[in-house]
Parts: sequence; structure tokens; C-alpha cells
Amino acid sequence: MYKLCFYVPESHLEEIKQAVFAAGAGRIGNYDSCCWQALGQGQYRPLEGSAPFLGQQGQVHHVAEWKVELVVADELLHDSVKAMKKAHPYETPAFEVWRLSDLQF
Repeated sequence: MYKLCFYVPESHLEEIKQAVFAAGAGRIGNYDSCCWQALGQGQYRPLEGSAPFLGQQGQVHHVAEWKVELVVADELLHDSVKAMKKAHPYETPAFEVWRLSDLQF
């Protein structure tokens, strides 16, 4: 199992969550659509040749973004990341993928 974490402006939060849930991410046991999210502030500076969704080339832009974390089964990881990227408004979305260990007690 993996943990997928991505950052998204509020305007696209629900759309992206629904896209990754439809790809099978966010399922834990007998529950689906599971995630954790927190509001924070991101920043970036679009460089020459970029096509920013928000901000202007050469200027640092600050934006309120949601950090969303959810689990993804091994076999659904690639489809879930593709769904996130397809629904995301950013030219290059920031995301992380972490391999999780299954600890049996």
C-alpha cells in the first residue's frame, strides 16, 4: 500500500478528490472516500516558458492550498496518480508517494 499526498487550490479540491476516489484510492477496509486534508499556504515562482494557472512569470506567488493525504493499493497507484494529474489545474502539480509497511501485531 502507498500514501499519496498532493496540494491543490480550493477551487479544484473536490474535483480532484473525486477523480482519485474514482480510480480506487482512499479505500480502507470497508470504507471508501477516506482522506485527510489540511489548509496551508504554498508558494512558487513561474519561470520563463511556464503557463501558470495562478500567478505571473518571474514573480513569487503565494496561494492557499489544501494538502490531501490518502492511501492507495499497490495496483491502483499509477491510475490514481494519473487521475490526480488529469484533474489538477496546475501545469506541474506537487505530490508525494510513500510506500507503507504493513505491521502485524
